[in-house]
Amino acid sequence: MQEFVFKSVDGEEKALLSIAQGKRRPLLVGLHTWSADLDNQVNSYGPPAKDRDWSLILPSFRGPNLVTNPRRQQACASPLAIADILHSVDAFCERYPEKIDKDKIYLLGGSGGGHMALCALASDPKRWRMVSSWCPITDLEAWHSENPNYAPHIAACCGGEPGESPQVDWEYFRRSPINMVKKLAQGRVFINHGKYDPSVPYTHSLRLYNALCEAGGHSQYLNIFPGGHDLYVQEAFAQLEYEKESSELSG
Repeated sequence: MQEFVFKSVDGEEKALLSIAQGKRRPLLVGLHTWSADLDNQVNSYGPPAKDRDWSLILPSFRGPNLVTNPRRQQACASPLAIADILHSVDAFCERYPEKIDKDKIYLLGGSGGGHMALCALASDPKRWRMVSSWCPITDLEAWHSENPNYAPHIAACCGGEPGESPQVDWEYFRRSPINMVKKLAQGRVFINHGKYDPSVPYTHSLRLYNALCEAGGHSQYLNIFPGGHDLYVQEAFAQLEYEKESSELSG
């Protein structure tokens, strides 16, 4: 994969990129996990994307959601982090217009990447043909109390502990997909979660799915599987491939 530098809201950001051989091919945007950066999904997403002749972008979106990241408050679903994902797609479409089928742009992420996939979907529901989100965090305030190992990192990204100030509480609120239901209901998403997930309780996905149903969403699917904190790459690609084939059959 090659380095791909693109212009975002406040300057240049980086991604990794592989370009499909054919013209008008699907584009997959693959998102890194909570504690990682742009290169952690190269080996997972790269080969199946290449096998299908899909272009693949792996953006950084301000780095890991960790205390040690100097840009931690810009990460973790901040408006800047979400903008990085959207602008990476814009830059690809501008530079390689002959390579992209704009009706087949997909988004895939697990754990922190699943969280970001939902936030990016909510930001622009019509941009994505389908999103595959695995074991996502959907409520940062709830997760802060559920997983003490990650609580310091959540607080560092959001600027403090829940209840510390109205501004801090707003950061938890606006970075949590459970509070984006109206927008998410306009998009298409497979939500996948292991029933025995020891890191992020599967109730994060169940609560979100139920809220989407109550909001009248018709293109959201929930898969509670008998596993843990997992992303099954081949199944994820099969979900996206099924959506691609369905869109082709429907014209």
